[in-house]
Amino acid sequence: MKTLMTALLLGTATLSQAAPVDPYGYKLPPSMQPKKKAATAAKKKGPPPVDYVGEFVNFGDWKEVRSFLDEVATRDGFERAELNTLMNQVRYVDSAVQLVKPAPPGKPKNWQAYSRLIVDPVRIDNGVKFWNENRDALERAEALYGIPAEILVGIIGVETVYGRNTGRFRVIDALTTLAFSYPEAPQRTERMAFFRGELEAALLFARQNGIDPLSLRGSFAGAIGMPQFMPSSVMKYAVDFDGSGKIDLLNSSGDAIGSVAAFLAAHGWQRDLGGPLVYAAAVSPNRAWEAMINQGLSAKYRAPELTAAGVTTTVPVPEQQNYGLVDLQNGAEPTEYWLANNNFFAITQYNRSYFYAMSVVELGRAVRLARGGL
Repeated sequence: MKTLMTALLLGTATLSQAAPVDPYGYKLPPSMQPKKKAATAAKKKGPPPVDYVGEFVNFGDWKEVRSFLDEVATRDGFERAELNTLMNQVRYVDSAVQLVKPAPPGKPKNWQAYSRLIVDPVRIDNGVKFWNENRDALERAEALYGIPAEILVGIIGVETVYGRNTGRFRVIDALTTLAFSYPEAPQRTERMAFFRGELEAALLFARQNGIDPLSLRGSFAGAIGMPQFMPSSVMKYAVDFDGSGKIDLLNSSGDAIGSVAAFLAAHGWQRDLGGPLVYAAAVSPNRAWEAMINQGLSAKYRAPELTAAGVTTTVPVPEQQNYGLVDLQNGAEPTEYWLANNNFFAITQYNRSYFYAMSVVELGRAVRLARGGL
């Protein structure tokens, strides 16, 4: 659930210390960090408590903020005075700024290490429980949208461990901070524009649902609920799947399941594709296949093209499908190569990362097998 307007998927963060960095040099979203085992607690009905102290910087005096609020008031029909009152309560969150900074360069990524953090006993055990408790909703989502239950279970597990780590930041604080004080980066202007759009969407969502915008809790990047939807994705893709009359991505597993399915269906998932999403591959020494690496988040090649370039699989792949060649780096160890079909790349529209999409596939499969599935 950090890069796309429609699909940033990030978890909680703690302000009292820097985000953990694993031995391989990349910073995992806190929802993916290993957590200390805690006693099971009853589900909270209200928003989780904020676990940081923001700094008051009087955003309302900033020229860029005033211009933004003028535009929002005109475009969306907000009362300008109400926006002023809200902005006077918004706090600057330095940890959000620190957490969106790029990871330090120089250390290689390692898929196997990443996978061990995600496909772990805690997520598998909780995934089995989540699947068993929500079997009807998962079956209904699969029938309606064509998304297999194991993929829906995989995404919600990777994002928030089935609702255990949904975020403890005030969404309005995080979005305002990143919209107007994004750290120096090559695409700083574009990222600030993105977060301004998400801030506007959060205001619209709160008004539409009659809730205090300051009550919204989420990740340090403003992602909300079990599926970690950004506010614009909530507005576009979230569904009332449990029939309660409202959309509740924080407390309703049914709404989370239906909304993830709706998102994938809108982003290229093809219900008629048969077989696995990925096939283990080997590459030849002639390296003609290198031109097929990093060709975007889509499947572009037919099996004969890949074979001609020196890519082989241990089992036959359906020749009527398109594939992309995915490379998963393993630090000093050999890189893994996989052929991935269009449905794998639909998952990357949720989070633009091969590691992410593969972890969803592997976690969903592990949960299915733990339930006794084939």
